[in-house]
Amino acid sequence: MNPPRSAGRVGAPAPAEVRDVAMSPIVGASARMQRMLRLVARVAPTDSTVLILGESGTGKELVARSLHLLSRRAQGPFVPVNVGALPEALVESELFGYVRGAFTNAAGERAGLIEEADRGTLFLDEIGDMPLPAQVKLLRALESGEVRRLGENASRVVDVRVIAATHRDLQTLIAEGRFRADLYYRLNVVQLELPPLRERREDIGLLASFFLDRAARRQERGALQFAPEAMALLEKYDYPGNVRELENAIEHAVTLSEGASIVATDLPAAIRSPRLLPRAAGAATDAPNAPESAAARDRMSLDEVTREHVLRVLARHHGNATAAGRQLGVSRTTLWRMLRRWGVARADVREG
Repeated sequence: MNPPRSAGRVGAPAPAEVRDVAMSPIVGASARMQRMLRLVARVAPTDSTVLILGESGTGKELVARSLHLLSRRAQGPFVPVNVGALPEALVESELFGYVRGAFTNAAGERAGLIEEADRGTLFLDEIGDMPLPAQVKLLRALESGEVRRLGENASRVVDVRVIAATHRDLQTLIAEGRFRADLYYRLNVVQLELPPLRERREDIGLLASFFLDRAARRQERGALQFAPEAMALLEKYDYPGNVRELENAIEHAVTLSEGASIVATDLPAAIRSPRLLPRAAGAATDAPNAPESAAARDRMSLDEVTREHVLRVLARHHGNATAAGRQLGVSRTTLWRMLRRWGVARADVREG
């Protein structure tokens, strides 16, 4: 909001990684991530407002923290706020604070999160979920560098850099009247877009190795490695939950593993088991991925083998439940019951 007091510039990161001892690194060998990391290093020392776009789990808060740690504000506070997690009635009081008597149960006085970020960085995650009245006040604060607590007449000067993030399409929200265009342009001074993990598959192995080493150290395990069939499954999966899902999958595998290698059966079922992918009109397209080796198949439970076979037959019949049930020798009701137990969406399967 106002120019920060100089605290010395933090050194720029290496091209492939932004790292700090208190946080996870941003790991990326792909061309898209290299470009994004170079942009982070270039933008961080400035005081420009940044808008970070990307699907859930791509690491938007990690990028925001890196921008803070590489800035002249690194010695100041970093205040993250998940706007989507705040009840709508509390957004304004949480951000701007309040004085005694400002509303029912306001028995005391409290500084808002914007004030707490003074001389530091305010990270507004899921900014697309912010109610319109709060958007108006936020825009005013960004333009004036001042905040006014609820129930107070006087304004307070604050020196805050704002970084916002969302997985939503803000242009669509603007067209629907749910997000202010003037606030969008005020936030969108510099835009960073994080690619989903499925669009940078060359980074999966690098990320998996990092998460494996960290999980092994946390659980006081010795050195661990991935068996070839496990790594092949990790690299084939699409990760709808992005980097966060990969990290959780590796922790799951380390917890279940018994030897020095992570094998296919140590991985979560969503990664090691076949999945139906929707085609237009909801039909199934791709045949499921078979286990990488006979050894991996031998470790599968009866339910997993059954699931693999049923989904393969269903995919062969392009999602036609009637035809698949006829080949399997089960009624359509029984087939639906099995699919529901395995978490297969009804929209991915046709009745006949």
